[in-house]
Amino acid sequence: MENEQLKTFDEDRNQLGVASREEVHRLGYWHETFHCWFISKEMGTDYIYLQLRSATKKDYPNLFDITAAGHILATETVQDGVREIKEEIGIDVPFHELVSLGIIDYCVIKEDFIDKELAHVFLYKYDKSFDDFTFQEEEVAGIVKVEFNDFTELWLGERDKIRVKGIGIKNGYKILMDEELGRDRFVPHQITFYKAVIEKIKEKIYLT
Repeated sequence: MENEQLKTFDEDRNQLGVASREEVHRLGYWHETFHCWFISKEMGTDYIYLQLRSATKKDYPNLFDITAAGHILATETVQDGVREIKEEIGIDVPFHELVSLGIIDYCVIKEDFIDKELAHVFLYKYDKSFDDFTFQEEEVAGIVKVEFNDFTELWLGERDKIRVKGIGIKNGYKILMDEELGRDRFVPHQITFYKAVIEKIKEKIYLT
């Protein structure tokens, strides 16, 4: 995986060339990723879905994150990024059913890891049950949902905890999940990133 080849970009999003995933994160090159957030509406309430990253992941193990996401390889288009949804959580989503939220850039730096992403962000309106999820266990340990308003208040600093419910995988078996999470249980994307995603989702939820 560290040898995967990714396109590299400058601060103005001009392509510079191609580098390995290891180089990209070590040297801090801007690179493209694919993000997809699942949402649903149940009994008039909007929900957003979160992925629990596997305990064996090199980066950010056991933390909650975007429903499905991954790097766009140098040989791929943005449309090809939809494969991440099927690979990680087992849901086959046609690209034309995704709602684009645009490109959001952000940077996270820790020790010898510099993550500068040009994230192509999408929204998918999910209308099936938790039973339809199947996990790529080396990547994903569970999927939960939370009320979108609660998720919003968490990242606006208006509450300290949110209640999530869903399913996880343990020793090959699906288990029920019901937890309270604080911001420390999430992948440390910049708070400005979470706020930008929330604002863009709000526009789509209430305008479509």
